[in-house]
Amino acid sequence: MNSFSVTILGSSSALPTSTRFPTAQVVRLNEQLFLLDCGEGTQIQLRKFGFKMGKINHIFISHLHGDHIYGLPGLISSLALYGKKGELHIYAHSDLQPMMEGMMKFMNEVTDLTVKYHPLNFKRNAVVFEDKKIRITSFPLKHRISCCGFLFQELPSELHLDKQALKRFEIPVSQRLNIKKGADLVLADGTVVSNKELTLPSNPVRSYAFCTDTLFLKKIVPTIEGVDLLYHEATFAGDLADLAKKTFHSTSIQAAEMAKAAKVKKLVIGHFSSRYKTASTLVEEAREIFPETYEASDGDCFEL
Repeated sequence: MNSFSVTILGSSSALPTSTRFPTAQVVRLNEQLFLLDCGEGTQIQLRKFGFKMGKINHIFISHLHGDHIYGLPGLISSLALYGKKGELHIYAHSDLQPMMEGMMKFMNEVTDLTVKYHPLNFKRNAVVFEDKKIRITSFPLKHRISCCGFLFQELPSELHLDKQALKRFEIPVSQRLNIKKGADLVLADGTVVSNKELTLPSNPVRSYAFCTDTLFLKKIVPTIEGVDLLYHEATFAGDLADLAKKTFHSTSIQAAEMAKAAKVKKLVIGHFSSRYKTASTLVEEAREIFPETYEASDGDCFEL
């Protein structure tokens, strides 16, 4: 089965602390690395937790507040210094491109790396990346500025050949690939053996939803419903619900309510205000509503 994991590089909100960097995460599907947000110090965290920066070809930026993008100039500069070639794709608000291009031009970076920017849609869901293994969809959140969440959905793999059927029908190698894709088997005498008799179900598909910097937004439930893992911001504890509303953030209680409404399998909360020395209170009150709640700490890896 393919490896599918999420590693927390940064779990703090606007202000970094001595133990928490600003928001950034790595989603790994086998050898593919996808970077979610790029707060200050992201490249330091990538090195600290053993990721090869040169393997990152796709970066997804939820919104343009500093604690989610200040790591980009340094990361791109380092990639250039390392001699990364080819294309680096950044999915973000259209305003990011002139900001970054102006800065990189001023720095006079000479590089073989081509940065391609893909503007996000902040009004409706949109597929922003897809290959044979994964589909990534952006969906609007509600923050002080335009903000998107991201849904990672593993695509169905091929069926598995039944070993007993292989022996029984002496299935030739030339036909096995088509059978794994759903074809029936036609024997020499013209008998048709249905695909169901020849195969076992493919691996179950897995999914991950990333929701940061947003008010509690019930309308996203259909988009994230049933995901294996939901990351939802929980900047404040429940007693600061008014402040959360004023700043367009969520509380740990609201994150848990979202997970419960969407019937997700596991919830990870993060983006904690620097006022909290530990996140234990936030986790405890979330677990009263949604028991499968876990704290995001820098360096944590969640396997799907």
